[in-house]
Amino acid sequence: MSFSVVATDGAARRGVLQLPHGPVETPAFMPVGTAATVKALSARDLVEIGAQIILANTYHLWLRPGRETIVEAGGLHRFMGWERPILTDSGGFQVFSLESRRELDDEGVTFRSHIDGSTHRFTPESVVAFQESIGVDVAMALDVCVRLPATTADLEEAVRITTLWARRCATAWSKRERTLLFGIVQGGLDSALRSKSVSELVAMDFAGYAIGGLSVGETREEMERTARACADALPAEKPRYLMGVGTVRDVIAAVDAGIDMFDCVYPTRCGRNGRAMTRSGELHIKNAAFVRDYDPLDSSCDCMVCKTHSRAYLSHLFRAKEMLGPQLLSYHNVHVLVRLMAEAREAIGAGAWRVFRDSALLRAKGSPPTPRSAEQ
Repeated sequence: MSFSVVATDGAARRGVLQLPHGPVETPAFMPVGTAATVKALSARDLVEIGAQIILANTYHLWLRPGRETIVEAGGLHRFMGWERPILTDSGGFQVFSLESRRELDDEGVTFRSHIDGSTHRFTPESVVAFQESIGVDVAMALDVCVRLPATTADLEEAVRITTLWARRCATAWSKRERTLLFGIVQGGLDSALRSKSVSELVAMDFAGYAIGGLSVGETREEMERTARACADALPAEKPRYLMGVGTVRDVIAAVDAGIDMFDCVYPTRCGRNGRAMTRSGELHIKNAAFVRDYDPLDSSCDCMVCKTHSRAYLSHLFRAKEMLGPQLLSYHNVHVLVRLMAEAREAIGAGAWRVFRDSALLRAKGSPPTPRSAEQ
């Protein structure tokens, strides 16, 4: 397993992350399969779209179906019928999103299940062991994510515990030849705390580093500024992952900052709710304007949905409450970001990143910032 940067253009990087279940060319968008499924999409759909790697969530898989079921099935890849790489979040985002259902201390976090109210104890060691046991390619260290805006005291405490847990995760990491372990940088919008978090994590020599604690209440400008500062401070030879970002504009800005990997539920959540993502903004397909609009969703898109179906047909599916509507829009939306990253890689490799960036941002002007949800 290795990561190599094969081209740069400004801060933007093109690389290859070699993993046990195959290579991932970066920059790459990871569709979110929280509970071992990317909502509304099959593994075959994702391969057809060109997804190289997907994300699942330790907290949700721990609760249902549980470790034993996944292990007996032969691991998460075999269980869900996905042969390409998988990254699992550690449950740290649920420390933020399920704040009313958890108790936090230096040793770990206790959750009351959102499913049946049962209690579950997560420690750095148990979270690493869970991710290793189900055979994922990339595991995340357990961290503390804080809602913004936050007090300095709360951010300091989050960084302290995140560092404490990261050190224990690194010690517990046993299957280094099979599962990479990434540390997660915290610190909110406080530049000094972000710098402290980066230096403490880099000293532990993780296989890669994620930038966490963003898209949780700050402005888009604050997110971009903080992500860029973190990327600048992280090792150039290690992959960089910005967590929870998934609109065209946000992803382009992050690639420009030198970040390699992204994930978000936004494309499929939009798809389920009748919102089609395009390079030029979003279309609300249930609007009356589309009832007799026989154009494709996006004439510049080469996905199966745009080649085959009209806006009028998709509008009909949602109005008739047919399940195919959310499936088709989710397919298109994920394709938009996967294809965007493929074109970004080509532009970086050709030394044409700035032209590509400026054109993409101009088209995406006015698109909404990325929201995060408990589903992530």
